[in-house]
Amino acid sequence: MITAELAAELSRAGLGWKPTNGDRFMIPRQELDHEVYLVSDMTIEVEHQAVGGGLVKFNGTTEWALDSIAQGEVVWLPREDQLRHALGETFLSLARVYDSWVVTVEADGEEVRVIDNDVECVYAKALLRVLGASETS
Repeated sequence: MITAELAAELSRAGLGWKPTNGDRFMIPRQELDHEVYLVSDMTIEVEHQAVGGGLVKFNGTTEWALDSIAQGEVVWLPREDQLRHALGETFLSLARVYDSWVVTVEADGEEVRVIDNDVECVYAKALLRVLGASETS
């Protein structure tokens, strides 16, 4: 799974999130920062609001007293498929090299290779390179 730090960096770099069932997220508060939540119509749903983004609503399934929280206060933990989709046409390849993963993307007109031991983290790092390149273009 992608790290919370990488997820926060992606958010700061401009990766948008429109929550759907199956999406993972965390709440960056000291007492909750190791818990991962899953958007699901039955337990945790997102109510889209016209102003201020969405509202993440907990439907009585958590043991702590939190009815809802603003979407902007949670950190989305995108999955491998979501990260690859976000890379779009910049994605060139994924390869296994010994015990690591290597993703090759196009950023600033050049092929860039990124390496990590976790496949979701390597996609996230590659996406950060692409988002950073688009900021400087």
